[in-house]
Amino acid sequence: MYIFVIFLCGIGNFAMHKAMLESNHPIIAEARGSFRKILGPHGSYILEFFMLLSAMIFADMGMLTAVIFYFVYTLANCAAAWVLFFNKH
Repeated sequence: MYIFVIFLCGIGNFAMHKAMLESNHPIIAEARGSFRKILGPHGSYILEFFMLLSAMIFADMGMLTAVIFYFVYTLANCAAAWVLFFNKH
C-alpha cells in the first residue's frame, strides 16, 4: 500500500515537474540552466526519479516515514506549482 501511495505521488510530481519546466517562467529558466551545467539536460528528471526510487525502496522496507516525507515533498511541489502558475505578478 505504501508503494502505491508513493507511486501516485510520483506521477503527480513528474507531471508538475514537466509543467513547470515547460512554463518558461524566468525562475525556472534560471534553475534549469544551473541543473544543465551540473547534471546535464535531463538532470532534474534524473534527480526526481532517484527521489521517487529512494522513497519506494524505503517504503518497501516498511518505513512509514518515507511515505510521509514523500507526501510532504509532493505537497511542497504542488504549492510551488500553484504559486508559479496562479501568481501573475
